[in-house]
Amino acid sequence: MQAAQTGVVTPMRRLRVIYVVALFAAWAGLIGTRLVWLQVIRHHEFVERAARQQQRTFEVAPRRGVLYDRNLHELAMTVLADSIYAVPSEIGDARPATAAALAKIVHIDPTDSFTGAQQILARFNASRNFAWVARKQDPDVINKVKALNLKGVYVQKEFKRFYPDNQMASEVLGYVGLDDNGLGGLEQNFDEELHGTPGRMLTALDARRHVLGSEEREPLPGENLVLTVDANIQFMAEQALERNMERTKSINGTIVVQDPHTGQILALAIRPTFNPNDFRHATTDLLRDHAVSDVYEPGSVFKLVAYSAALEEKATTPDAKIDCQGGAITIAGRTTHDDRDAIAFEHRYNNVISTSQALWESSDVAAIKLALRIGQDRFYQYIRAYGFGQRTGIELPSETRGLLKPVNRWQPTTIGSIPMGQEIGVTPIQLITMVSTIANGGMYLPPHILLQSTELKKGDPKLQPTAFHPNGDLPSPLPEGAHRVISTMTSAEMRKMMEGVVVNGTGRNAQLDGYSAAGKTGTAQKIDVRTHTYSATKYIASFVGFAPVNNPAISVAIVMDSPEAGGHHGAQASAPAFHELAQQILEYLGVPHDQDLKPQPQIAKNQQPVEEDDGHLAEHAEDLNSLFATVNDLPADDPLRAPQQTPGQAAPVAKNAAPTQVAANTNPTPSHDVSSTTAVAETLNPKPADDPDPAPVMPASTPAPVVKGSVVVNAGKRVAVPSFVGQPVRSVIEQAGSVELGVQVLGTGIAREQAPAAGTMVPVGTEIVVRFTR
Repeated sequence: MQAAQTGVVTPMRRLRVIYVVALFAAWAGLIGTRLVWLQVIRHHEFVERAARQQQRTFEVAPRRGVLYDRNLHELAMTVLADSIYAVPSEIGDARPATAAALAKIVHIDPTDSFTGAQQILARFNASRNFAWVARKQDPDVINKVKALNLKGVYVQKEFKRFYPDNQMASEVLGYVGLDDNGLGGLEQNFDEELHGTPGRMLTALDARRHVLGSEEREPLPGENLVLTVDANIQFMAEQALERNMERTKSINGTIVVQDPHTGQILALAIRPTFNPNDFRHATTDLLRDHAVSDVYEPGSVFKLVAYSAALEEKATTPDAKIDCQGGAITIAGRTTHDDRDAIAFEHRYNNVISTSQALWESSDVAAIKLALRIGQDRFYQYIRAYGFGQRTGIELPSETRGLLKPVNRWQPTTIGSIPMGQEIGVTPIQLITMVSTIANGGMYLPPHILLQSTELKKGDPKLQPTAFHPNGDLPSPLPEGAHRVISTMTSAEMRKMMEGVVVNGTGRNAQLDGYSAAGKTGTAQKIDVRTHTYSATKYIASFVGFAPVNNPAISVAIVMDSPEAGGHHGAQASAPAFHELAQQILEYLGVPHDQDLKPQPQIAKNQQPVEEDDGHLAEHAEDLNSLFATVNDLPADDPLRAPQQTPGQAAPVAKNAAPTQVAANTNPTPSHDVSSTTAVAETLNPKPADDPDPAPVMPASTPAPVVKGSVVVNAGKRVAVPSFVGQPVRSVIEQAGSVELGVQVLGTGIAREQAPAAGTMVPVGTEIVVRFTR
C-alpha cells in the first residue's frame, strides 16, 4: 500500500521539480540576456553616460606665441582673463531670471549680440552641462557677477590676446577672435605656428559634483615671431603719417620704410587704422592692409622705371639732350602734355633739356620718348624685373599682384601711358621695393617683414635683439628671389639724377638737414567710378626716396589718397612728410651727416615748430646751449659753454684745458693725471707769461679743487655725447645712463634737439639737455 502510494507520488514530485527548475532557468536566462544586453551590447553607451555624469573634460587652450619687434619689444602678447560660464542643469527653472540678471551686467556693448539676455537663455536651453555667458571680461564685470552669487554660474581663466601698443602696426600684426584664431595680418598668416597645441584636463566628480581629482595633459605654447619692424621707427612713421593726414585732409595714407640692402621692412604705417584690442568696432575698410591689398596708378614715380631702363639699355645718358617738343607728344592719335611748370622749364632751354633735367621736372614727354627708344618688349621686361605685376611674397595675407597687362594685350596708346604711370596698378610694397633696387646698386631683393620664428622667449640668452644698423653691403648669399635689374653704374647715375629731383626739381620739399636725399614725386588722377574716366578733383599723391644718396640707409614710400588741403601734388602732399620722417629716422639711427647742417632760419619751412612743455625752463628754451651751461653751472670761460654750437658739431676744447663738471651735492672725483691737473690750475689761475714762479703741481692723490662751491674741475674720464635726436624719452634716458650721463628733459614725445651736440667730449655725470616734441 505504501509502495503504491510512493510510486504515484514520486513522478509528480519530479514533474514539480522540473517546473521549478525550468522556471528558474527561464528567469536566469532572462537575467543573463538582460545583462548581456546591458553589459555587452549597450556597454559603450552606459560608459559614456557614466563619464558625462562623473567626469568633465576641458580643453586647455595653449598660450599663443608672442610677436616681437627686432629689438624684442612685445607687439602682441597673451595674458590671462576671466570668462563667465554656467551649468544649466544646476540652474534649473531659474534660467530666465539668471540670464536676465547676467545680461544686465555683461551686456555693456549694445552691438554685442552674444551677451544679450535672449542669447544667453538660448545657450542655457541648448545644453545641460556647459554654456558660455561672457568671455574674457574686465575685472570690474567679473566682480559684479561674483557679487550676485548665482547658483550654477562660475568663472574660469582663459588666455586673451593683448596688444600693448594698441593701434601701432595693427595692419601688420592683425587680430584674433575669441577662440584665439588669427583673423588678420601676421596673426592670420601664421595662425598655425602661433596657436600652439591644446591640452586636456579630465576632472572626476562625485554625486554632488564635487571635484575628486583631475588628470592633465599640458598644452604646448605657440612659436614666437620676431619681426623686422623697429618699434621706434614704426612710432615715428605713424606720427608723421598722422600729422600729414591732418595737414592734407586725405582719405587714407600709407608709409613704408625699408632697409634697401636687405629688403627688410622697418615700418609700415596706415591711416586711418584700428585698435586690435577692440577690432569688433572696426569697419571692413579699416581692417584692410592698404600696403599690400590696394592697387593704384602710381603716376610720375613710375617714370623711374623708364629712365633706369633707358640708361641700362644705353638709349640715353644723364647729360644727353631730349627734345620735349614744346611739352606735347602724340601716340596713336592721343596727345599727352607736360604740366605747366615742366613746359615753362623746357621753354627756357628751347624745349631741349638733358635727361637729368627731364627727370627733375617730371616730363611726361621725355619718359614716353625713352620708353619708345627701348621698345615695348624690353620695357615690359624691366617692369617685370622690378617686381610689378606679381606678388612680392611678403609675409602678409591678401597680397595682390597688381595690374599689368602682357605686351600682346597692349593697345597702341599703352606705350604712351605706362611710362608715366598710367594703365598699370601697383601696391606701396611693390613701389618701395623698386626704389630700394635703385638705391642698393640695382639688385632686386624681395621684401620681408618676418625676421625669425622661434620657440625661445625674451630673456633667453640664446635670443638676442637684432638692432638695425645701416650696412651698405648686400647679403651674402643673396636671398631666394633676388636678381639684378640694373647695373651698379646705372644705379649710381639714377641716384644722382634722383638727388637732382630733391635739390633742383619737384621734390624740393623733401630736402633734409645735414643729409643728402634722393627721390621722385608722383601725382595720379583717380578713376571716377561713376563715369569710368579720370577724375578732375581726386588724386593720389606720392613720394618715394632714400637717404643718404651715396650710401642709402633707408628707403621711404609715402602715398596719400585724395588730399584736399595744401595741394594735391606729390610735391605738396607727400614730400614734406618724407622730410620730417627721414630726418628723424636718420638721426635716430646715428647715420653720419654727409652734408653741412643748415643755419636754423634756413631749415625747411615744413619742419614742425618746437613745443615747450616745461614751464620753469621756458626762459632758456630758445638756446639749448645756454640752458646746458646753466644746468651744469659752467663758468663763463668753460670750453663747453663758449661756442654757440650747431647741431651735429662737436664743441671745441681749449688747448691744455680740461672740461668742467657739475658736482653739486657730490664728492669731487680725484684726478690721476698730473699734467692735466696742472693745465687746469693754469686755466683757473692764469699767470703772466713772464711769471718766474711756475704753476704749482698737485700730487696725484690730491682731489680736484672745488671752485665756486658747486663746480668741480675734473680732468678724469670723458665720454662722447650720443646722438639722441629721433628717440623717445625712455630710450634717451637709457642710452645716456649707459655712458654715465644725465638728461635734462624738455617737453614730451620724440627728441628734436640736444645740447651739447652729438660727439662732444664731456665729463662723466654731465647733464645733457634734450628737447622733445610730439
